[in-house]
Amino acid sequence: MLLLAVDTATPAVTAALHDGTKVLAESSRVDARRHGELLLPAVDRVLAEAGVTLDAVTAVVTGVGPGPYTGLRVGLVTAATFGSALGVPVYGLCTLDGLAWAAGRAGVTGPFVVATDARRKEVYWARYDAPRERVTGPDVDRPADIADRVAGLPAVGAGALLYPDTFTTVVPGGPEHASAAALASLAAELLAEGAEGAEGTKGPEGVEGGAFLPPQPLYLRRPDAQVPKNYKVVTPQ
Repeated sequence: MLLLAVDTATPAVTAALHDGTKVLAESSRVDARRHGELLLPAVDRVLAEAGVTLDAVTAVVTGVGPGPYTGLRVGLVTAATFGSALGVPVYGLCTLDGLAWAAGRAGVTGPFVVATDARRKEVYWARYDAPRERVTGPDVDRPADIADRVAGLPAVGAGALLYPDTFTTVVPGGPEHASAAALASLAAELLAEGAEGAEGTKGPEGVEGGAFLPPQPLYLRRPDAQVPKNYKVVTPQ
């Protein structure tokens, strides 16, 4: 087994290789405006560090968000392209589940909250009873609107750091952005347990945490860029 994992749902542009037992190589760089520019070089770096070529990859894992529209698409399109070119399966995982798994490795047990920056003064968030047990979400909300639902719960993620008045118990040293290494490790666990691939999974609504999803984007809201209203259409006379 050789898993290639990528995620661009947060400001982190991240890629990793996992052999089913351990992470062989990983690369992460935080730059919210350069996902498209940085992802393929990151993949090249992890392949070179692991001393393997792309055709050795047996499956691709991608974070499906939730995340901002443009950045999220970069990872998903890249994963789909690799899967098609190599003829290997592509597994989707909720990006928040990857953060929750990483939080578990940092000693967080549960219940706890994962929150990432959704911009527009909102957060993408989900609540977990354990690192692989998502019980609510993912959702997108203004922090003040969910304050009573997350009050007192340990929290990880950049969204929690941005809004300390709502997320009052941020875990010191907890994961801030997505990690392809965490996604790959979670996927390896699921595959070892016999989890079904993308064709056999449930859709985004109602799926349990830590389960494979179809490699399709979890946007949760309309994109920031929209066609202006009442614009004039110019047609040839």
